[in-house]
Amino acid sequence: MTGFSVDWLNLREAADRQARNSELLRVATTFAFSGVDSQAVVVDLGAGTGSTYRTFGQRRFPAEFAPTWRFVDNDRGLLGEAARRADQNHLIETYELDLNQVAQLPLIAVRLITASALFDLVSAPFIDRLIAEVDAASAGRPVGIYAALNYDGSTCWDPVHPFDQQVLEAFNEDQTTDKGFGPALGPDACNYVKQALEQAGFGVQLAASPWQLEGKDAQLVAELIQGIGSAVQSCPELVREDIADWLAFRLAHVATGSCTVGHTDLLAIREP
Repeated sequence: MTGFSVDWLNLREAADRQARNSELLRVATTFAFSGVDSQAVVVDLGAGTGSTYRTFGQRRFPAEFAPTWRFVDNDRGLLGEAARRADQNHLIETYELDLNQVAQLPLIAVRLITASALFDLVSAPFIDRLIAEVDAASAGRPVGIYAALNYDGSTCWDPVHPFDQQVLEAFNEDQTTDKGFGPALGPDACNYVKQALEQAGFGVQLAASPWQLEGKDAQLVAELIQGIGSAVQSCPELVREDIADWLAFRLAHVATGSCTVGHTDLLAIREP
């Protein structure tokens, strides 16, 4: 899987938290922590620095509910940061693991699987294998999957630039290339995952969770622009001069313009 730095994950955390659909988050946290099993297990795939865990921690539940969080990531440094920033009174387990090794995921006794900004990076076969493993691990118990902030292929800029649409199309094409799991689902991720989970007997809800970025987010927007520029460099439909012009224009407006990046949150729950 393509790696992410602590700096990037820290930079996007506030925007991610603001973008998450509040109703799906409420239902996900209630399902995870309000069941009959007071020792519920939450497995966070691609945990990074623990952003999803901290978001869940903003909600308050009775003291008798003490879920175990299992952070899974292939980056030892990120896992160390996640554990360092966790509440020391919580049960935290870390697993340094390539997510491609689906059969090795620590899903024993799992009640909820979480992932953030991950499913648009993975392939259809990965999703199929993950659902099969969840089936085997849940063994007739209630289980849920909460996958937030999946890129949906839409980005709107203000002010506009003549190359915005061409750059967006090139970027979306890049989003379907191999990110470490085979050809990525990219903007079609939630559609595919929803259908696959429904076929496996889950009830699935989708909700929009767009980034709404403006001047106060200038550093994040600048990093986003640079990342898009790098991703589209090899696009044959765009010449380097056009990309350079788009980059210069976009960077000149990071403090005064605005940007909306479309994401979709997914929550799937299966009761026995």
